[in-house]
Amino acid sequence: MDFVSPVLDALACLYACTAKHAANIFHLRQDLEFLRDKMLELKDLSEDVKARVELAEQQNMTVRVEVLNWLSKINFEEVRVEQILQQGDLEVEKKCLGSCCPKNFWSSFKLGKKVSGNTITIVNLLGVGRNFDSVAYRAPRVRVDEMPIGHTVGFDWLYKNVCSCLTEDKVGIIGLYGTGGVGKTTLMKKINNEFLKMKHQFGVVIWVSMSNQASVRTAQEVIRNKLQIPDSMWQGRTEDERAREIFNIMKTKRFVLLLDDVWQRLDLSEIGVPPLPLLDDQNKSKVIITTRFMRICSDMEVQATFKVNCLTREEALALFLKKVGEDTLSSHPDIPNLAEAMTERCQGLPLALVTVGRAMAHRNTPQEWEQAIQELEKNPSEISGVENQLFDVLKLSYDSIRDDITKSCFLYLSVFPKEYEVRNDELIEHWIGEGFFDGKDIYEARRRGHKIIEYLKNACLLEAGDGFKECIKMHDVIRDMALWIAQECGNRMNKTLVCESLGFVDTGRVTSWKEAERISLWGRNIEKLPETPQCSNLQTLFVRECTELKTFPSGFFQFMPLIKVLNLSATHRLTEFPAGIERLINLEYLNLSMTCIKQLPTEIMNLAKLRCLLLDSMHSLIIPPNLISSLSWLQLFSMYDGNALSTYRQALLGELESIELLDELSLSFRSVEALNRLLSSYKLQRCMRRLSLNDCRKLFCLELSSLSLSYLETLCLFNCLQLEDVRVNIERAYDIPNPELILRNKQYFARLRDVKIWSCPKLQNLTWLVHATGLESLSIQSCESMKEVINHDYGASTSEHVRVFTRLTTIVLGGMPLLESIYQGTLLFPALEVMCVINCPKLGRLPFDANSAAKTLKKIEGDVNWWYGLQWEHETIEQTFFKYFSPQYLADAIHVSDDMGQRELSAFTQTFDVIAKKKKMEKGSASRSGT
Repeated sequence: MDFVSPVLDALACLYACTAKHAANIFHLRQDLEFLRDKMLELKDLSEDVKARVELAEQQNMTVRVEVLNWLSKINFEEVRVEQILQQGDLEVEKKCLGSCCPKNFWSSFKLGKKVSGNTITIVNLLGVGRNFDSVAYRAPRVRVDEMPIGHTVGFDWLYKNVCSCLTEDKVGIIGLYGTGGVGKTTLMKKINNEFLKMKHQFGVVIWVSMSNQASVRTAQEVIRNKLQIPDSMWQGRTEDERAREIFNIMKTKRFVLLLDDVWQRLDLSEIGVPPLPLLDDQNKSKVIITTRFMRICSDMEVQATFKVNCLTREEALALFLKKVGEDTLSSHPDIPNLAEAMTERCQGLPLALVTVGRAMAHRNTPQEWEQAIQELEKNPSEISGVENQLFDVLKLSYDSIRDDITKSCFLYLSVFPKEYEVRNDELIEHWIGEGFFDGKDIYEARRRGHKIIEYLKNACLLEAGDGFKECIKMHDVIRDMALWIAQECGNRMNKTLVCESLGFVDTGRVTSWKEAERISLWGRNIEKLPETPQCSNLQTLFVRECTELKTFPSGFFQFMPLIKVLNLSATHRLTEFPAGIERLINLEYLNLSMTCIKQLPTEIMNLAKLRCLLLDSMHSLIIPPNLISSLSWLQLFSMYDGNALSTYRQALLGELESIELLDELSLSFRSVEALNRLLSSYKLQRCMRRLSLNDCRKLFCLELSSLSLSYLETLCLFNCLQLEDVRVNIERAYDIPNPELILRNKQYFARLRDVKIWSCPKLQNLTWLVHATGLESLSIQSCESMKEVINHDYGASTSEHVRVFTRLTTIVLGGMPLLESIYQGTLLFPALEVMCVINCPKLGRLPFDANSAAKTLKKIEGDVNWWYGLQWEHETIEQTFFKYFSPQYLADAIHVSDDMGQRELSAFTQTFDVIAKKKKMEKGSASRSGT
């Protein structure tokens, strides 16, 4: 029976094989349905995977190769399975009628085998797809991401300076600040892209756009993406934990972090940025910030700060012409000149140049350009793009202003003409008159006003004036934006009206005055005003520098019931007090300075709310008795520079003294008797801000109170021919708050900023100025007997620098033939910018050493003979200061007497020029002979 077993095994194997093949034939319908179901599952799974892949690609991730291969196989299998399913459905339909047997066993067998094989493949693909933990991974990021940037103009000098800071070990944080639209971001992009071109040692360059809504978390997210910190180390973490993750990576790298458009102080440690430079000084990483606010640079402890200024005239024109396009420029020969005129109006602000340049592209007729120039001058918001592309961008700076009062102060500057430089004090006085600082005394209001001016300058919304240091100005485009905001973003164009050089004010223009709250009329061409304008909403009226205007119509002020501020200053031909002003019962500020009004009417007593009255440079003004004392709300009174108080006007001092609320005075005196009346009144001295003594011929010695005049800011002594000495009278103080602080530090005149002493021929020295610790400007001229400014005995006991003139920025010495010394020792002059010495031949030494004015000096002006005759302690000191010497005539440095004509003055300047040329030739000759 041994042969039976193998036979049975063979039969069993044959049966299994036959059964399997039979299953492929007889279970074909069920197998097809199973394959169809699995294929649908695979399609659904592939769609999910494709969605994950698409999301990863959007995040700049790299898709895994195995995922791509899997998706490729599915596409192939989908086609093949579809064919098999179609073939199978046909095969099932061919079965014998009423039977489960196929007509063709061999064909069904082969089809069933395909179904079985593809089912196994599909099931395997499902298993693989369901096990994809991730479909992509983050590829290593490039060190620098290129930033899109268009054509750039300018910035070459600034760009080089910033790049040089990138190689300086001691500079960790670099700050770029400037007004909106000036090109800070463009410059930053240029710096960023330069890292793609040059060789450098930085491991990564990270760009973060902050904007005014950005936060620490925003910056962290951008840095995280650049550093490719995985989700497992990021999601669900606090800001502090995320900062630690960033810190642990960045401390191992040498990086450049570019923070663009920073609006508030960022604590870099809160983001996770390591301190710069690191203690071991090996990392040498850099942070560069751009901001509209200069204070942000100091708040973030920037080591190198650069202001991004507007483009030069040539750069601005090049940028503007680029945006206009050659086709437009060549369309008419007049257009290039008109384009240059329009460029001037944009004042070098790149955003304005680009916006207006684009708007002018394809305007091919001179008439269109002329019309656009008029629009840009009168109503720039009507030009295409100016409102939404320019003003809206600049307005972000206004929106960021911290409080409504500061916003009001900023918008107030729009009532001044374009390119007008306004004195800080004048501007603040208007703010006071408008009631912006209600509830504060004048001194506190001025302090607040100066603080606001500095804030606006730091925000690059104001600029320092080109002329006097105490002046500010507003960029033309910023001023246009401010006027647009004051007119409620163009919705109330007549709310604030600024009119320059109108000639006759026509009826049509007066109609718009009905809606106006502020009207500003300027210019010599304004000759006539309307009779009875309807101005029921008017609160502020300027009629200034209208040199052709002689009179106001009698009914001009009749319908201005709300007016609070009235400024008629510098309307020189105005001789009569305008009728109707006395009925402006809400008036709080009245400025008649530099007019020729002869007398104030007694009806001014009706101005019960008047707080500020300015009557400067009104040489012949008559003030009726008891008028000033009736103004019980008066806080500021100024009658300075011209209408000096003589012996016969002493009664006015008594009236001023009787006003309880009076805080501030500016007065000029012409008699010793009137001056003594002032010096006998503690209240009047306490209020004195500006004091001028003119032609006080009987004044032999001036004694200044050490305590009572503690608020004095300006002192002028003119033509006091008998004055021999100025002394500080050290008094005991009984009713002064904290007098011991003043006495202990001997800072008796801490507020004194400006001193002018001219034509006092017997004055010996000004040693008392050592007490004026805040002095910024000193001008001494035509004091023929003066031998020294500060007496040689002062500070003789110390070998150290004496702390005198530590805040002095300008000193002018002229027409003093005996002057030998400013000070016997050396002075630091840590703030000195300009020194001018004219006609002081015996001044043979300057109180300078190598450290004097080391960081601030800009210019030393004087006679060439005098300069080459100076003695120096060391040759190196002479070489240090030689580069600052400018042999030029300075008008303010020479006292021009009334009897000196233009011929003598011209002869003097010509002589000076001849001497300068001669000295230059002598120096060249000596140099040649030496070689």
